[in-house]
Amino acid sequence: MPARAASFRSVFAVAGFRRIWLAHLLSVAGDQLARVALTVLVFDRTSSAGWASAAYALTFVPDLLGGALGGVADRFSRRTVMVVTDVGRAVLIALMAVPGLPLPAAAALLFLVQLMAGPFHAARQAMLPDLLDPDRLVVGQAVISSTYQAGLVVGFGAGAAVVTGLGVPGALLIDAGTFALSALMLRFGLERFPPSAPAHHERPSLLEGCRLVARDRKLRWLLLIACCCGFYVVPEGLAVPVAAELGGAGALPWLLAANPVGSVLGGILLSRIPRERQIRVLGALTVASSLVLIPTGWAPGLVTIVVLWTISGVFSAHDMITQTQYSLAAPPAHRGQVIGVAIAALRAAQAAGIAAAGLLAQIVAPTTVVTVAAIAGVVVAFVAGVGWSRAVSSRRGPEESEDPMGPVGGTTPVGEHGS
Repeated sequence: MPARAASFRSVFAVAGFRRIWLAHLLSVAGDQLARVALTVLVFDRTSSAGWASAAYALTFVPDLLGGALGGVADRFSRRTVMVVTDVGRAVLIALMAVPGLPLPAAAALLFLVQLMAGPFHAARQAMLPDLLDPDRLVVGQAVISSTYQAGLVVGFGAGAAVVTGLGVPGALLIDAGTFALSALMLRFGLERFPPSAPAHHERPSLLEGCRLVARDRKLRWLLLIACCCGFYVVPEGLAVPVAAELGGAGALPWLLAANPVGSVLGGILLSRIPRERQIRVLGALTVASSLVLIPTGWAPGLVTIVVLWTISGVFSAHDMITQTQYSLAAPPAHRGQVIGVAIAALRAAQAAGIAAAGLLAQIVAPTTVVTVAAIAGVVVAFVAGVGWSRAVSSRRGPEESEDPMGPVGGTTPVGEHGS
């Protein structure tokens, strides 16, 4: 009989996780506030909706490059990496609040702010298996993922309200304060986790991380499963033209909120399933994330499409299972590098999927493009799911690795660090 899933209460009982989650919450709020503030600033200066949209999109570009810096989390204390990147972001955003700062300079500063997010996220993900045992890790990952998705749902409106009430400089100073507070919380709330890498591992690189992933079957298939998001993220990228196709701007908020709301619900539901069963259904959930989107091209109206996209979001919450198993399969001494590879690959898949969908939408209806992407996603997800099932069934246990050094992953008992 499978063990019961860990509870949210047991996860939040770990003091170290509570502080990491609060820091994550502040980071999500700060990121969204910075994006909104820059978008408003650009629009006020240029009166161009096109330039304002381009400025908002610019904030996501550095995530692709930032993933390549994930190996820093293996070279230095992971707490130190998070604190330094938070302090750096606080300083850069405070500089953005300087009155009269040229727009190119503000955009460059925000680019650097987002670039620092890569090492921060890699360090945080690499630390979680040291704080939580495998059963609680997936619940902790659900909390982290749901917090991010909830931030997407409410962040734009809340950020706009803050900017309207305090102006761009005031909003940016509050944003800088969120990162400074996060840095203080992590510096004095967490133990100093030492570098996990061996002494000779002085210059971690993205290339070395790719080699590590390529040598491990579980990591390879998990990475492909993660990259399937490039197919079911297409509705988010085409939300504006789909809303126009449906006949009104009033449809846009519903379309944009569908996937994040579904992801939050899915995270709550999946976290109640025992870990052994989560591992078994991961492939099926990946297929379902795209499969449910196929009827979009023939859907009769807004309500049906919103329901389909929300259900896809529920299934896409398998991301928390993928991240958990990926972290456990990664060699602890190189966990930051391997996670950095995943961050970079994930952003590349999302960017490629949305870019390709945008080009195809110039030729056929946007809802048809969603259907085409969903069909392709089902095929790739099926291959990835079969590969993952075979990789798991060929092992004696879900946490074993092909690494000749033996089992890897977070097996530190809860409470040993920071609680």
